[in-house]
Amino acid sequence: MRVNPTVERAEIVLHGHQMTFLIAGDGPAVALIHGVAGRAGQWQKVIELLSRSYTVVAPDLLGHGESAKPRGDYSLGAHATGIRDLLVALGLTRASIVGHSFGGGIAMQFAYQFPERCERLVLVGSGGLGDEVHALLRAATLPGSEFVLPMLAHPRVLAAAGMLPRGLGRLGLRTGPDLTEMARAYQSLSNAEARSAFIQTLRGVIDPSGQRINASDRLYLAARVPSMIMWGARDRIIPVAHAQGAHKGMPGSRLEIFESAGHFPQLDDPYLFAETLVDFFDTTEPASLDAETMRDLLVSQAGASAPVLERLGR
Repeated sequence: MRVNPTVERAEIVLHGHQMTFLIAGDGPAVALIHGVAGRAGQWQKVIELLSRSYTVVAPDLLGHGESAKPRGDYSLGAHATGIRDLLVALGLTRASIVGHSFGGGIAMQFAYQFPERCERLVLVGSGGLGDEVHALLRAATLPGSEFVLPMLAHPRVLAAAGMLPRGLGRLGLRTGPDLTEMARAYQSLSNAEARSAFIQTLRGVIDPSGQRINASDRLYLAARVPSMIMWGARDRIIPVAHAQGAHKGMPGSRLEIFESAGHFPQLDDPYLFAETLVDFFDTTEPASLDAETMRDLLVSQAGASAPVLERLGR
């Protein structure tokens, strides 16, 4: 029986800020990106399974987990750059990028900003593919939430007999990983720095009416990158209908729906999740894009006039 490589927790200082990450294995690189108020530990079992054949890196994003929580930029672009810088610092020039929830938005931004570094793109219950999102997250963006959250996340309130699990359950979250992870995320907001990063991150992509950022108009750019969309059929945070729309908008993409999973398919069934990833990696060739390829894709959709295209050498 093959023993899984040891998963190490490591730290690195980038631009003066500490980033904590998990790393294991040897082989082609895979980066796993968690969602808002999440942590690298959500990928623990998947890392153990993938690291038999791959070098797997999963960071605590800045503002999350054990990484630094500076006053700064928590936009999708800033996080994508942070992932790029971490990979470069580790000597990993290219990687397959897997993003969950908010991390899916980061993964798409990474593929858009750094196409030459993205070998494959995997979106898991991803944000940025439609308007709908759970009311709990929309409420957290309301004016004044920065003053309400400290009271709701106070340790004494959280310690009240079963208040948090019951309350989240009433909001439609299913039992199991969804409830556990949302409760854990909520509890992390008792830290003022984490709370500030959470609100700033969330308001960058969500407002009281729903998701503010929709990447659907740029999905055609994934045409030259092997892409897979993974979703839990019972997801109550971001509806599975978004997966169907993204699949249509991403030419050649693979769609995998986990019928018994919710918003965290990597926790509902990590073995099936990892097996599906490995099959995708094994049956696709890594992309090798450059600036010229991206220019061709952009110009093909630009609708520019003939004289302009001629000037561009088309």
